[in-house]
Amino acid sequence: MAKADRSQLPMPDPPFGGKIGPTYQESTPEWPALPAAPKGAPNVVIILLDDVGFGQASTFGGPVPTPALDKLADAGLRYNRFHTTAICGPSRAALITGRNHHNCGSGFLAEWATGFPSYNCMIPQSTATMGRILKDNGYNTSWFGKNHNTPDWESSVVGPFDRWPTGLGFDYFYGFIGGETHQYYPVLFENTRPVEPETSPEDGYHFMTDMTDRAIGWLRYSKSVNPDKPVLLYFAPGAAHAPHHSPKDWRDRFKGQFDQGWDAVREETYQRQLKLGVIPPGTQNTPRPEWVKPWDSLSDDEKRLYARFMENFAGYLSFADHECGRLLDAVGELPDADNTLVFYIVGDNGASSEGGFTGTVNEVMNLNGLPSNLEDNLKVIDEIGSPDTEPHYPLGWAWAGNAPFQWVKQVASHLGGSRNPMVVSWPAKIRDVGGVRSQFAHLIDILPTVLDVAGIPAPSTVNGIAQKPMDGVSIASTFASADARPVREQQYFEVFSNRAIYDQGWIACAQHTFPWRQDFAPGNWDKDRWELYHLDEDFSENDDLAQKHPDKLETLKKLFDEACQKYNVLPLDDRGSGRLTEPKPPPGGADPKRRRFTYFPGAVRLAETAAPNTKNRSHRIDVTIEKKGDGVLLAEGGQSAGFVLYVKGGKPYYHYNFFEMERTSVESSVELPDGRCTVSFEFRYDGGGAGKGGEAVLIVDGNEVGKQRIERTVAGRFGIDTFGVGCDTGSPVCKDYKPPFAFDGVIGQVDIVLGDPGLSEDEERVMQARFHAGINY
Repeated sequence: MAKADRSQLPMPDPPFGGKIGPTYQESTPEWPALPAAPKGAPNVVIILLDDVGFGQASTFGGPVPTPALDKLADAGLRYNRFHTTAICGPSRAALITGRNHHNCGSGFLAEWATGFPSYNCMIPQSTATMGRILKDNGYNTSWFGKNHNTPDWESSVVGPFDRWPTGLGFDYFYGFIGGETHQYYPVLFENTRPVEPETSPEDGYHFMTDMTDRAIGWLRYSKSVNPDKPVLLYFAPGAAHAPHHSPKDWRDRFKGQFDQGWDAVREETYQRQLKLGVIPPGTQNTPRPEWVKPWDSLSDDEKRLYARFMENFAGYLSFADHECGRLLDAVGELPDADNTLVFYIVGDNGASSEGGFTGTVNEVMNLNGLPSNLEDNLKVIDEIGSPDTEPHYPLGWAWAGNAPFQWVKQVASHLGGSRNPMVVSWPAKIRDVGGVRSQFAHLIDILPTVLDVAGIPAPSTVNGIAQKPMDGVSIASTFASADARPVREQQYFEVFSNRAIYDQGWIACAQHTFPWRQDFAPGNWDKDRWELYHLDEDFSENDDLAQKHPDKLETLKKLFDEACQKYNVLPLDDRGSGRLTEPKPPPGGADPKRRRFTYFPGAVRLAETAAPNTKNRSHRIDVTIEKKGDGVLLAEGGQSAGFVLYVKGGKPYYHYNFFEMERTSVESSVELPDGRCTVSFEFRYDGGGAGKGGEAVLIVDGNEVGKQRIERTVAGRFGIDTFGVGCDTGSPVCKDYKPPFAFDGVIGQVDIVLGDPGLSEDEERVMQARFHAGINY
């Protein structure tokens, strides 16, 4: 048999090798051979945690016990100079494509996407993923958990589905789309179909356990059907990204363990790192920056609250590692367990400071620019981590969690944003078990490594599309020796205009924006202060050599400019809210200026960016009811923020949730009549800018039946949950019912008009122009 040509995928169908005669009696059959992986190709399991800093897991000296990771490291290798992009979606794109994040269209997050090729977050066909390459080379492929690589405007039933996991080459997907989800009320999809959890939080449901059960089931079933066919299992928990949802028994295990505060915890971590050898002797613990308050300067109430936030995070991370351990135990039971290559990557970026200075129990509110206050958080201190909260710890814990490095998630210029631990295990090949590897490596190196050890070339074409070359290189040589020559001598970093360039042991970096200030856009890139560090002698970036070696700094800055051209980094863009509010492509190629929408029962799990944008404008909702009943008519958003129109006890209600800070309910003065009727809601917006108030009016068959004033509205995004007709999926917008509270009558249709219903299209455009100019109307 001729050797398979794996350079062009999918591989062409093999020629028929049998014989065709006049009848079957004179003929010889032959079944076409399916694509098969090269002999000896390993199973591949990739575990990617979320928002975990270099100094948080116990395996790398952190205060949070991660026994599953410890066990894997004792049987494999610890990598202490492994790098991410410093932000989640771009890191994940780099991982699955083997290309730098700008080079695969993912320069920043999809929610902040712009219409430039490197920032539209639409992974191009020229950068085929590991799912596609391995599937076409005879692997079974799956993806569980977080998917932040499908633009949310493409996540409706009209697709397109090319950039869903199943369109990117993964045979099976079970998880959520976006940067995060509620762990007790997740917004779930199986392949491309929305699904609901089978149990509730009251019954002990948690998504981390659910996805682990599903992954174990898929793995066992795959190996039962064909034990010789290798698998790729990409396991991407939402943990430990906010909301930090720790089961109560897990968070309670850490009571009192962080009362000493972040200064002390960071120093304790640093000392353990030295003892473990995961940082070199002589490494300095970089000092506390001015944006972190000394723990001793906090009030007793602040210390009590902030310690509880960290106890909850520790419970969440340790619980996640426990579930990863269950998966790894299942991997260990495979018939070819020894030939299974496991990458356990501890975070897609550094620890997150997006909880702000005070932490929060509603992190979506923080992301909308509204910080929490101490008094409100203290009221629910005992509930932090429960289904009724969406917590994120204060930024002091993020700084402590990135010991011994400077800065945090989003700050790609410094190692606190981009240096993450990794453990690699492969019992059949790795002999130096428990060893440490210090070669400089990056997420883009994982796919080339897998292809290298599997004996699979990077394809030149996929589906007839010429492929960009891999930006990553194989790190397989480091499996055998701690002294293997460096495999990566240069790498650039850029996120949100925070930028750096590494070259042969040196790194030049320029910090530009603040992660906790999405509205902070200084411009003036030419005025940024560049720093210079010799990492081979200064592991933690503690000694800035920019003044001592100006020529070296200039050389590296020129290398960064060259990398910008080579990897399509430009244009630099430091806008926060400006990018967030920039219009995204309408779903399915619809008219972006559309004002009138009609939906029918079954229209659920529509992403916020694909749904009618009722924010910052007047609007009207009409629900035609064919048969009355109780339940949700229309809902968007969830526990963090949103609105819902529902019927209970025969009466219609409208409820608006402004980040749980203010809740406004409009109750009908009458019950619905028997037979066909129309329930309407009008919001008469004050205007004069974003996030203003207005009159909320409830109407039945043309008659006003209730009215309330809403003083403040959400200007940006409601958050995690979605838009749906006939039920409230995910977490509940209103506490007056238990989700999904499906309507048990019959809905005919839902009609939505954006803007004043009495205005023409042209008049509405004038009104919107005045609104964007801040003029009242």
